[in-house]
Amino acid sequence: MQPLSYKLGQARKDDAQRAALRQIKNWTRERFSLCEDDLTIVTEEEVRLPGVPLRQTLIVFQCADGQKRHWRIFKPAVDVSDDDLPPAWMKDALITPEGFQCSCC
Repeated sequence: MQPLSYKLGQARKDDAQRAALRQIKNWTRERFSLCEDDLTIVTEEEVRLPGVPLRQTLIVFQCADGQKRHWRIFKPAVDVSDDDLPPAWMKDALITPEGFQCSCC
């Protein structure tokens, strides 16, 4: 799986998708009270596996504590709403354990 923005020959992201990715990033920063310096990445990926939605949105952030957190929403970015984000109290449950390797990010 590769982020759509890195695939060769792919059409450029349209304005609606860019706006959706920015909005999801803003919702994430607000929901989890992230600082301006905290790394936050939101991308949409195309997945070609049977039984898996074709487009998915991946959210990753890393706070000053050095812990990386991530999750995936099985929808295109333009279909994501703030209700799709986990509640703020789940922030620590989203931590990726050190040494953990996954194919999603």
